Amino acid sequence: MKRQNARTLALIVSILTYLVVGAAVFETLESKQEKSHKRKLDARKYELMRKYNLTKENFEELEHVVLQLKPHKAGVQWKFAGSFYFAITVITTIGYGHAAPSTDSGKVFCMFYALLGIPLTLVMFQSLGERINTFVRYLLHQAKKCLGMRHTEVSMANMVTVGFFSCLSTLCVGAVAFSHCEGWSFLHAFYYCFITLTTIGFGDYVALQRDDALQNDPRYVAFCFVYILMGLTVIGAFLNLVVLRFLTMNAEDERRDAKQKALLSAVKPRGEVARLLPVSTSSTPVADGGTKPKDLKGVYTEVLHFQTICSCLWYRSKEKLQGSTMIPQELTFSDAYLQQNSPHYVEPGSSGCVCSPRQCTSISSIATGLHILSPFSLFKRRSSV
Repeated sequence: MKRQNARTLALIVSILTYLVVGAAVFETLESKQEKSHKRKLDARKYELMRKYNLTKENFEELEHVVLQLKPHKAGVQWKFAGSFYFAITVITTIGYGHAAPSTDSGKVFCMFYALLGIPLTLVMFQSLGERINTFVRYLLHQAKKCLGMRHTEVSMANMVTVGFFSCLSTLCVGAVAFSHCEGWSFLHAFYYCFITLTTIGFGDYVALQRDDALQNDPRYVAFCFVYILMGLTVIGAFLNLVVLRFLTMNAEDERRDAKQKALLSAVKPRGEVARLLPVSTSSTPVADGGTKPKDLKGVYTEVLHFQTICSCLWYRSKEKLQGSTMIPQELTFSDAYLQQNSPHYVEPGSSGCVCSPRQCTSISSIATGLHILSPFSLFKRRSSV
């Protein structure tokens, strides 16, 4: 839980810092240009008012009419082609703003249409992204096998690299096409493709808004629709690969914490002196003719949480744990063992305590380390169980 909380706090701080940095950069880049542009427009406004003898109210009314006429300048927007274009911008959350419902019934229908269409679209793109990533992973695996590479596993770095260049190629293809058809520069066309496929949709650049293209150029209309949908699929596959990995980290941590809590709830409380009773490590036959150890969980329970015990018994109990599959890999502890040239060394498998009452070794275990409390020559080592 602490890990999830720390990660969430780090994300919040990172986003706030990112917003502050972005605001500072945009202010530096755009503020001066904005002031200069506004001064020019104000000068042009007063020039027109003097030239045509317009009052301030007359000019504001004229300005309102011009703004309302702007969407109609691109031609008819609400025939089937234009309506289909608008529907795409709604369910994909692009929202250019080049057209909007003007009737009350249209606004109500738009809300319900988006309420159902947006989740369906997100699920569709997420599912398509998974299928594309699976297919790309298969192709990369086969390519590595054909090239005779030793390691044919497809790593996350391989997938991210392919996804990045796929997105870049999609943006470049769109930029070339729209710069030719719309008369934009390559930079502006690339900017339009990026803003569209990331569903930002500022609306400062919108395709199909010149020369009545929605009605007069069906091939270009079809290309725009297909490009937007296919481009969103490619971008969705890349985001599915990169972003969802981070979104599942909290769920994985919660599952791991739940497993550890369930395991620890079944063992003895820490601080209790454990008695190493004889534990059966006999084997029972299984279906394939082999054998499997039993009662390993009991051995783990007795050994992991004891506080004070004779070192030779600890050594023998440690031998019983070898090969145990009952102990989670996440838990580690230090174990001590007798130096082989010590006069008190006992071969594994022997029985009985070799320690005299005066020489009995006490080993204190607190799950993370063992502390030597006797004159025996002991070593400490880390081992994953």
